[in-house]
Amino acid sequence: MIAKLGGLWRSVGFRLAFSYGFLVAVTMLAALAIVYLQTVGVLHQRMARQVGLSAQQLMADMNEGGTAAAAAAITRALTDGRDSDSEIYLLTDREGHRLAGNLDRAPDAAANTGPTQRRVERDGRSVNAYLVTRTLPDGGVLVVGQDLRDQELIESLVASASAAAGIVAVLLLIGGTFVFRQELERSVSAVRLTAKRIATAGELRERVAESGADDEFALLNREINTMLDRIESLMDGVRHVSNTIAHNLRTPLTRILVRLRHAEQADTDPAQRREAIGAAIREIEELTLVFEKLLQIAEAEAGARRRSFTPVALDVVAADVVELYEAVAEAQDAVLRHEPADEVQLPGDRDLLAGALANLLDNALKYAGPGAVIQVGTQELPDGVRLSVQDNGPGVPDAELARLGKRFHRLHPDDAPGHGLGLASVQAVVALHGGRLHFENAAPGLRAVIELPRPNR
Repeated sequence: MIAKLGGLWRSVGFRLAFSYGFLVAVTMLAALAIVYLQTVGVLHQRMARQVGLSAQQLMADMNEGGTAAAAAAITRALTDGRDSDSEIYLLTDREGHRLAGNLDRAPDAAANTGPTQRRVERDGRSVNAYLVTRTLPDGGVLVVGQDLRDQELIESLVASASAAAGIVAVLLLIGGTFVFRQELERSVSAVRLTAKRIATAGELRERVAESGADDEFALLNREINTMLDRIESLMDGVRHVSNTIAHNLRTPLTRILVRLRHAEQADTDPAQRREAIGAAIREIEELTLVFEKLLQIAEAEAGARRRSFTPVALDVVAADVVELYEAVAEAQDAVLRHEPADEVQLPGDRDLLAGALANLLDNALKYAGPGAVIQVGTQELPDGVRLSVQDNGPGVPDAELARLGKRFHRLHPDDAPGHGLGLASVQAVVALHGGRLHFENAAPGLRAVIELPRPNR
């Protein structure tokens, strides 16, 4: 039993429910105690006020008409049928003889003029009474009081009702604690079991079952599933990159190895040896550029440079990139335009954003062909900024638009040099800034769009 309770206490849900239930129980019991004390207090005050007023009235009758008037008033009060069964009166002379009233004898310490509560004899019965005693000028005693039986009965009923309500509340809270714990366990177990299946089986396709509700746990489940989607996408990307790197490295490394072995032979012509070594060096330098590009993409995806963000005038960056490529465009008989040219500013890394725009512009010049018209735009949006690079070249088939930006993916591998990492680096830079890169058919040509959100203030 103790071990079972210990297991329950180790449950966070049970501790939270128990703590909440305990606080609610204490609050309810305190409220019931306040209700009881207030009710009893009101009843006592009402009784004390009535007894005090009766004593004052009798003293006034005594002052006006003497002892006979007070005795007559007591007799009328005991025979008028109003509260006669609970009213207590006693009027005695200086010798202690009863002149009027229903007490058998004066209570002890009758000289005490303050209100008191004691046992007295009334009509041959012992009762608990609230009394006010007055000493008269002639030495007699006036006692006015009320039988507390009805008062005690009411107090007992209030106390019993409060105790019953408290017991019911505690029982409900105990039951609610277990219900709360089971409900919390049910909601959390879906996440826990999914995480366990992923950890033990390595199955990243597992997802937390969604109930379709809009409570906190449903929102948590959706966020966890979104996170798992992202993790699966990243893992697929890592596997794809690993496979692609292994495939792309094998061929150049094999060429390097063949050339170096050929150069190693003693009978190789010195000119051929130099040519083989030079070709191997160029291959190694090209591979080094590939790895540097991959490292830049990894650094951007890791968010390491987000800490150095400063306000960047993106329209100025776009103008600088256009100016940088004007000579290349003139050589290709292409036209570069900066439109729309809204003045826009966002926190970011200026060098990375400039590099991303330059990459998109370089691709446009490379694939749009001679005589192309290319527009680099900066546009203010209600919730952010839109950067675009649009050409009027042959464009990209709609089926290929979704694949643009994947690492090592090249639409026409034989048309131009490269390794398919340019758009992937742009994708990483945009993701670092919390934005989105997508491609649209410009009909004719291709439109590359970067949407960057405005930071929350």
